Amino acid sequence: MTFKFPSPLATAAALAGLLAATPALAADYTQAAGSTLVFATKYDGEIFTGRFPGFQTRLSFDPADPAAGKLEVDIPLAGVSSGNSDRDATLQSADFFNVARFARAHYRATGFRALGENRYAADGTLELRGISKPVTLTFTWTPGAQPVLTGKATVRRLDFGVGGGDWSDVNTIPDETAISTVVRFNAD
Repeated sequence: MTFKFPSPLATAAALAGLLAATPALAADYTQAAGSTLVFATKYDGEIFTGRFPGFQTRLSFDPADPAAGKLEVDIPLAGVSSGNSDRDATLQSADFFNVARFARAHYRATGFRALGENRYAADGTLELRGISKPVTLTFTWTPGAQPVLTGKATVRRLDFGVGGGDWSDVNTIPDETAISTVVRFNAD
C-alpha cells in the first residue's frame, strides 16, 4: 500500500479555505489612561460642563463585525466635578444623582451598527438612579496600537428623575444633556 501526500498547492488551497471560513474574532479592550467622560448642559442660560473621573470602560469590538460588539461602562457618580463645589454638592444630592442611594451609573450595549467612515452606533441601555432607559452612543473608531473611541450621546435627565421636583423646569435646566467621551484603549 502506498500513501500519497497531497501536493503543496492543494495543501495551501485547503488551508486558505479553512482560514477564510474562520470568523474574525473581536478584540477585547480595557480603558487606558487619558480617557474622559464629560457632560454639558445649561443652568439659567449659562453653559457648564462636568466630568466623571474614575469611569471604567470595557469593549469587545471588531470593525469587520460590529454586530458582535459589546460595550460596558461603569460610572462612579460621587466624583462628579463641574468646577464649582456648590454645584457638585447639588449634583450629588437626592434631587439629582442621589449618590447616597445610587453610587454608580452603568451603560451597556450589545451589537453595534456601522454608519460608514469608521463611525458606529451602539444602541444600549443606561441605568441611572435605578432606572434603565435606551441611549444610543454614536462613535468614531480610530484603530492603532492604542485605539481610540470618540463618542457622543444625548441623555434626557428627566427620564431618570435627575433634577426632578423644583428642578424639573426645562427653562432653568434643559431636559437634554450632551454626553461626550474619548476612551483610549489597551488590548487585553
